[in-house]
Amino acid sequence: MIEPNAHPDDPHYVHRTGWLRAAVLGANDGIISVASLIIGVAAATPEPGAILIAGSAALIAGAMSMAAGEYISVSSQADSERADIAREEEALAATPADEEAELAAIYVARGLSEATAAAVARELTALDPLAAHVRDELGLSEHLAARPLQAALASGATFSAAAAVPLIAAWLAPGGAIIASVVAVSVLSLAILGALGAKAGAAPLVPATLRVVGWGVFAMAITAAVGRLFGVSA
Repeated sequence: MIEPNAHPDDPHYVHRTGWLRAAVLGANDGIISVASLIIGVAAATPEPGAILIAGSAALIAGAMSMAAGEYISVSSQADSERADIAREEEALAATPADEEAELAAIYVARGLSEATAAAVARELTALDPLAAHVRDELGLSEHLAARPLQAALASGATFSAAAAVPLIAAWLAPGGAIIASVVAVSVLSLAILGALGAKAGAAPLVPATLRVVGWGVFAMAITAAVGRLFGVSA
C-alpha cells in the first residue's frame, strides 16, 4: 500500500530515525571509544606497537559488540511489537464491536466529533481493522517499525569506519605525537559527525555538533588521565 504524500521528493525526517540513530551511535562510539583507548594506552606506554595492537583490537571487538548489541536490543523491541499486534488480532476476533468503539474513542480524543469518529472507525474497520489499531492505538508504522538487521549493519559498519580514523592517525603520527594527532583528528571527526547527523535529522547544527564534540573530549580526557595515572611512562 502506497501512503499518500504531498511532497514525495522531500520525505519526512522521522522516516530516517531507524538507521540514522544506529549509524550516528555507531560512528560516535567508534571514534570516542577507540580514540580514548589509544590515548589511554599512549599515556601509559610510549611503545607504538602496543598502541596499534590495542587500537586494532578495540576496533574489531567494538564493531562486533555494537552490531550484536543493536541486533539484540532492536530484536527485543520487534518482539514486543509483534506481541502487541498479536494481542490486537485476538481482541479483534473476540470483541470486534468493542475494538471499533475503542478506535472511535481514540479519534474523539484527538479532536473529532463523536459522529465523525464513529464513521471513521467504522470505515477503517471495514477496510483493515488490524492496520487501523496498529497505527492509531499502538502507534506503530512501517517506517518506524523495528528492523534489527538494518540497525546491526548500520551500527557495525559505521563503528568500523569511524574507529579507523583515530587508528590511522595513531599509525601515521610521528614518534611522541600520537596523543596530539589522535586528539586533533578525533575532535575534527566528531565535529563533522555532529554536523552530518544534524543535517540528516534536520536538527540545529551548533548544539548537535557541540554535544558530540563535548562528550568525546570529556571521554578522551578521562582515559588519558587514567593512562597517565597507572602508566609506566613518566
